[in-house]
Amino acid sequence: MRRRSKIVGKDKSSSASGGFRPDVGGDTDVVIVGAGVAGAALAYTLGKDGRKVQVIERDLREPERIVGELLQPGGYLKLVELGLQDCVSEIDAQRALGYFVYKDGKSTRLAYPLKGLGSDHVSGRCFHNGRFIQRMRQKASTLSNVRLEQGTVTSLINEENGSVKGVEYKNGEDIVTQVYAPLTIVCDGSFSNLRRSLCTPKVEIPSCFVGLILENSALPHANHCHVVLADPSPILFYQISSTEIRCFVDIPGQKVPCISSGEMANYLNTVVAPQIPPQLYNAFVAAVEKGGGNIRSMSNRSMAANPHPTPGAFLLGDAFNMRHPLTGGGMTVALSDVLLLGDLLRPLPNLNDASNHLQSFYTLRKPVASTINILAGALYKVLCASPDQAKKEMREACFDYLSLGGVFTNGPISLISGLNPRPLNVVLHFFAVTVYGVGRLFLPFPSPKRVWLGAQLLSVGE
Repeated sequence: MRRRSKIVGKDKSSSASGGFRPDVGGDTDVVIVGAGVAGAALAYTLGKDGRKVQVIERDLREPERIVGELLQPGGYLKLVELGLQDCVSEIDAQRALGYFVYKDGKSTRLAYPLKGLGSDHVSGRCFHNGRFIQRMRQKASTLSNVRLEQGTVTSLINEENGSVKGVEYKNGEDIVTQVYAPLTIVCDGSFSNLRRSLCTPKVEIPSCFVGLILENSALPHANHCHVVLADPSPILFYQISSTEIRCFVDIPGQKVPCISSGEMANYLNTVVAPQIPPQLYNAFVAAVEKGGGNIRSMSNRSMAANPHPTPGAFLLGDAFNMRHPLTGGGMTVALSDVLLLGDLLRPLPNLNDASNHLQSFYTLRKPVASTINILAGALYKVLCASPDQAKKEMREACFDYLSLGGVFTNGPISLISGLNPRPLNVVLHFFAVTVYGVGRLFLPFPSPKRVWLGAQLLSVGE
């Protein structure tokens, strides 16, 4: 039965200068707030299942983000399961087959364990995030029962019992509209203004990324992401198009040098550039000299999932759960969550009591989400430089452990890639790195100083 909406704010007669429009979507099954990776993928998934979906996105133009540019192989497999694999076509996406990691003049290759996955097409993908999102939006909009609209959602519509029955939003013409649906899914990104009513957010900012584009350049090792274990923290390189390399310089803490004053350029030239691999040095310096909009910064946010079960509403994507982007696992988690949510909703004839059937979602998502979340946070702490001798030893032990090959390489890289989502394996490998590091200190013989350092290393490993 179609609901009547309330008049909000402005007079009905005003239109060009702003006003009120009656509620839309009385027969809508799902309202999705946000059309990023999670929102667009979910819209297509639910639309394929025959649901009537309305997506409200703040800005439907191609996003210009400097994150979300690496899709791990595990995420690509989820994309295939969702039927969205063609969204990485025609955007000049580059295949990623693993990593090359540099430290103190040494390097090691960490190849994704892709054998036995049934297709030569399975690999990671690097691309411009905005192009990828636009392809997914276009794919969702090909379904007649999916409607994408540009607008800013200002609030959830709550009933007296606390359940959510829709959203209120304002479009580009300043017209306030209410749309009702049995289920509202909020996936409006890391800066969500709606999450506080659906979860207890505890956002941490361990560091910031400074992003640059290296133009007309290619990486020393094709089809591999490059990681430099620099001081004070890692530097990342991805080939995001056939002629462009994305560089991320991690800066610990929440404060970064000012870009407009030239302080940032000076930092990049004097502190970062000397640590760049020689093959990329000239391209990096040229990117810094270009300045302007080519140097951008963003805070790296981390937030554990801590939802408040709310009838009629659900959180997804970065609005729900975030981790440090060092390992590039965010889109893998989001696509895995979309796939799981679609599977849980598919058998339901209607969505009026969908929330009662979604409690298992939080348990079922843990293998993938916990593996990637724990690994991202732990690896960032281990791979950052430190004056503490025990942490230095741990960092060196981690690099050498990954260089051993066999299970010592394949195990951790299968976790990073999202191909082996097992949280216990994360713990086991970090324990193994710690034991490996302590064991090295006792060779050729355990001096008192080395024994004491080994004890400190065990403490760091905990």
